[in-house]
Amino acid sequence: MSSNINNHDETIFNRLNNRLYSELRNILITRNYTNYAEGSVLIEFGDTKVICTATVDDNLPPFLKNKNVGWLTAEYAMLPRATHTRNKRDTIGNKPNSRGQEISRLIGRSLRSCIDLTKIPGKQIIIDCDVIQADGGTRTASITGGFIALYDAIQTLILAGAITENPIKHFIAAVSVGMVRGNLLLDLDYNEDSNCDMDMNLVMQESLSDLSIVEIQGAAEGAAGAMNKDTLNKLLDLAEVGIARLIQLQKHALEV
Repeated sequence: MSSNINNHDETIFNRLNNRLYSELRNILITRNYTNYAEGSVLIEFGDTKVICTATVDDNLPPFLKNKNVGWLTAEYAMLPRATHTRNKRDTIGNKPNSRGQEISRLIGRSLRSCIDLTKIPGKQIIIDCDVIQADGGTRTASITGGFIALYDAIQTLILAGAITENPIKHFIAAVSVGMVRGNLLLDLDYNEDSNCDMDMNLVMQESLSDLSIVEIQGAAEGAAGAMNKDTLNKLLDLAEVGIARLIQLQKHALEV
């Protein structure tokens, strides 16, 4: 990474465990975390822990009836004591959890971008992402771990003879970046995220020669977080550093 990503005289922001501005949290990946799903993983971004499972279903959504394609969807939920205080389960009450729905759609969109659905005709893959402990970056951890669960589920289908060709086109991962006291940081934890001037979540896929952006979500927290094009480009560079490392870790975990 270029050394001039943080080239200012702002007050130094000391990260937990003296983590570098351009450094990911400790990433741990435990495959085959549960017994029954076609693909499962526990992914840990520092103190954020998410169980991701991939289920293969022969029932397609109605809008795909009589079409020679498959489908991928996702569901995201945060368990009641994943945070400092207990939140209600998504299934309790009549009001849908709008945050959970928005993140579910993000995970689904992201993972659909890396798979050729015409190569899994008649199959629906459901990615469930359940946050058991939250310390920032739960949606990016869910996408990164969700891909590993998806990859294992596809291998299960190939080994069973249910499909003949691997439909996965690209590796894909996600990470957060943000600005805290003028410092540009990679992979924000909860304390950093809750005190940031601005933050972004980026989803990128591996292409032949570099990384391609799948989705960007970002916003400034007041005037202090408003950024110019130069700052945006530095944040994109910082995200690339993190996602390239995450894809390396995915490949190591999957032994590919």
